[in-house]
Parts: sequence; C-alpha cells; structure tokens
Amino acid sequence: MTKGQAWMKALRLRTLPLSLSGIILGSFIALKNEHWNGIIFTLAMLTTILFQILSNLANDLGDTLKGADNEGRIGPMRAVQSGVISPSEMKKAVILTSFLSLCTALPLVYLGTKNMSSDVLWFYVILTGLCIIAAITYTVGKKAYGYSGFGDIFVFIFFGLVSVLGVYTLYAKSFDWLNLLPATAIGLFSTAVLNLNNMRDQINDQKVGKRTLVVKIGPRNAKLYHSYLIIGGIVSLAAFLYLTQNYLGFIGLVPSIILIKHLQKVMLTTNPAEFDPELKKVALSTFAIAVLTSIFMNI
Repeated sequence: MTKGQAWMKALRLRTLPLSLSGIILGSFIALKNEHWNGIIFTLAMLTTILFQILSNLANDLGDTLKGADNEGRIGPMRAVQSGVISPSEMKKAVILTSFLSLCTALPLVYLGTKNMSSDVLWFYVILTGLCIIAAITYTVGKKAYGYSGFGDIFVFIFFGLVSVLGVYTLYAKSFDWLNLLPATAIGLFSTAVLNLNNMRDQINDQKVGKRTLVVKIGPRNAKLYHSYLIIGGIVSLAAFLYLTQNYLGFIGLVPSIILIKHLQKVMLTTNPAEFDPELKKVALSTFAIAVLTSIFMNI
C-alpha cells in the first residue's frame, strides 16, 4: 500500500453519505418551509464532511494506539496500523483537519446567526468546539468515550439532533419541535451503523478492553437493540411526514424495505464477519431515505 493509498483509506470516504444525511434532510425541510440559503447549505455540507474526516482520522490514530486495530479485528486494515502512516503524521493530519473544519464552520455560524441574538451565536460557536472535541475524543485520549460505551449517545446527538435541528435553525432563525422526529430518525439510523460496527468487532473489542455498548450488553441484546434503532427510525420519520401532511414524502421511505430485510439478516447472523457488508446497506439506505424524502416532500 502506497502513502497515497493509505491516506485515502484513512479518509474513509464511504462514511460521508451517512454523515451528510442529516444536513440534507434538515436543509430540505427548511426549503419546504420556504427557508433557503445556498451559501449556508454549501458551508454546512463542507463542515460536516470535514468533521467526519476528522473523526475518521482520529479514530484511525486512537484505535491503533490503544491496540483495538490489530490482526484480530474484522474489516480493512487501518492506515496507522499498517505502518505506512506514522502516529505523528496522523496527529498532524488531525490538527490540520480541525483547523480546516473551523474555516468552514465559523463562517457558517456567522452567516446563519445573522439577525439573531448574540447568545445564539455563542451557542453555535461552543457547539462547533464540542463537535471537534467529540470527533477526536471518541477514541483518542485516556478517557475516550468510545471505550466506555458512550459512542451510541454521541452519534445520536451529533449525527441526528445537532445535524438536523442545528442546520434547520440556521435557515429558519427559529426552532420547530416537530423536527425532533426527523432528527431522531437520522440519529437512530446512524446509531444503528455504529452498533453494527460494534457487533462485528465485539470479540476483539472485549479482548483489548474497548467497552462498547455491545460488549456491555452482549450479542443477543445488541441484536434486539439494533431492531429498536431501525424500526424506531422508520416510525419517527413516518410520524413526521404524517403530522406535517407531507404524504408524497412517504415515497422516501421505500429504502426502508432494504432495512427490514437487513434486520432479518442481522437476527440470523452468528458469524460476526457477516455484519461487515451490512454496514454499507444501512449507511446508504439512510442516505437514500434522506435524499428521496427531501426531494418528494418538496415536489
């Protein structure tokens, strides 16, 4: 593996569609309510991409330093683990990506909070800092929350609530409680991806002391939890479309058929390695649901 190939693997570009799902859905809910700003949309998308890349790079570094990325782990070899990229090089990449994310996030906050109180401005500035800290400390540091079973909560908050509710407010300059439903849907789907990843790595994680929620509750309960996440996400988005009378938006839920079939596969799977290809199904289905719902509720 060349240096360039290692860096491309470290970016984990396949994770980007999932991270963009909340921004897309929140933005097009705003458009439906006659709130739109192309610059806000562009900056929000760029910021989210950079936050996700930052998380991926930090995860590559942290899991390797803590021994979670080893020969016993299922899935592709990580960049630092391979030895092609050194820990010091990855640390520099994390710092650079943190800086670049600030270069898009701060203009986004400034533009989105114009004509709003200074309290809202500072709330978003602090939220930006928390996003960067959360992206890094998932696996980096002595108290990395991903090693204590709190990853699910943070994914739900940042991929769901912060993503959908945060971007909608920047367009509309107001908060709509009904948007908690689509935010919950994206948050639950995103958490399902993490749970699936942790089910795949449960045996190795347990050996190296990575106490994910799956390690804590066991494989059987993790499967039940997974079903709650998937079904809860579908019901939450359907409830939002019904309550807002966006009936055409129900077409966006068609990819849910893939998710239901995915659940059947998960329940019958006994070999953790078979969870790996399911990650892509959930991530891309979430992205498809977000995009299709956004399109059809605006027709």
